[in-house]
Amino acid sequence: MKDYFFLAFRNLKQRGVRSWLTMLGIFIGIAAVVSLISLGAGLQEAITGQLGALSIDILTIQNKGAGFGPPGSTVTEKLNDHDLKLIKNIKGIDKTISRLIRIGSLEYNEISGFGYAASIPEDKESIDFTYNSFDFEAETGRLIESGDKGKIILGNNFLNMDDFEKDFRIGKIAKINGNDFEIIGILKQVSNFQMNSMVFMADEDIRELFDAKNEQDLIIVQVKDKDKIEEVAKNIERKLREDRNEKIGEESFSVESPVQTLGSVNTILNIINLIVIGIAAISLFVGGIGIANTMYTSVIERTKEIGIMKAIGAQNKDILSIFVIESGMLGFVGGIIGAVIGLGGAMGLATLVNNSMNSELFAVSISYPLLLGAIGFSFFIGIVSGILPAMQASKLNVVDALRN
Repeated sequence: MKDYFFLAFRNLKQRGVRSWLTMLGIFIGIAAVVSLISLGAGLQEAITGQLGALSIDILTIQNKGAGFGPPGSTVTEKLNDHDLKLIKNIKGIDKTISRLIRIGSLEYNEISGFGYAASIPEDKESIDFTYNSFDFEAETGRLIESGDKGKIILGNNFLNMDDFEKDFRIGKIAKINGNDFEIIGILKQVSNFQMNSMVFMADEDIRELFDAKNEQDLIIVQVKDKDKIEEVAKNIERKLREDRNEKIGEESFSVESPVQTLGSVNTILNIINLIVIGIAAISLFVGGIGIANTMYTSVIERTKEIGIMKAIGAQNKDILSIFVIESGMLGFVGGIIGAVIGLGGAMGLATLVNNSMNSELFAVSISYPLLLGAIGFSFFIGIVSGILPAMQASKLNVVDALRN
């Protein structure tokens, strides 16, 4: 067996560039599998951790949009004060908080831009609940308190933003939709990368600024008994549906819990992983065909060598073993290099995206079973691709082989 591996390695080395080109399909397939699945698994872990940090006794009611934009910006019938009162009266609810999220203009240093503005509740209890839910802490300055008017706090991304040519500083004035607001704080970075780029202001200010006195974009509900959260969610859906005279499946709103959101995210990521595996399988199939083609060519080129080995006592199984090992080594080496390329590419892409977004959302989850499985599978592909050429080589007649 040692001699078999020696002969196989020598033959691959002699073919030089042809061996590397043969492994190209294996490189691409394994690199695609390892890089994209590692990124997907890392993203899944990050999102799972982010959602897992949310309280499991929280429900979020929001408008169902018909297009892109903040919650409620693309629906015909938005959540309103009447809906808020109706929800408050449902049995099993401990606390309700309404939020507004709108797109507006931001002017600073006489330079204008656009972004999201979100509300902070008015009463202290709701303010504390909001800050605790999203892990809001001030990096510089302070947070908005009850009674604050004409003041804003900024997400962490504003600390390193170059769009306005001057740093955002505490005490400076920024214009939101043409109105002056004092910057009183900049938040520490939070896990939700969207919030790192938002402007936050008192609920009363944002309602006046966007003329949204009777509108709600989000209604956050805390239930009394976390074990009955699904029951409360169904009651909210039923009450709102009856009040709006809407049919099941045609609601203009949605009621979601962290568990439901996590399930939806995992489903989407699993579908993406399946698509990636399908694309990679095509590359591996092409790589397998390349190995088979190279091995058939090798049989033709080495016919006389095979005849000599048989003439001095080599049996059919010996010839078969040499060629199968040779094709397996093509797959094995291609798998190792592909795994290394895929892992390096995933880390590089994650770093690039995180730096551009100023977040840590994209991560690479290194799965050793995945790496070993990918390399093992490529080795298997190599062996399977080389079986037929190896059988052809082992069945060559000694006299005919020596004559050729």
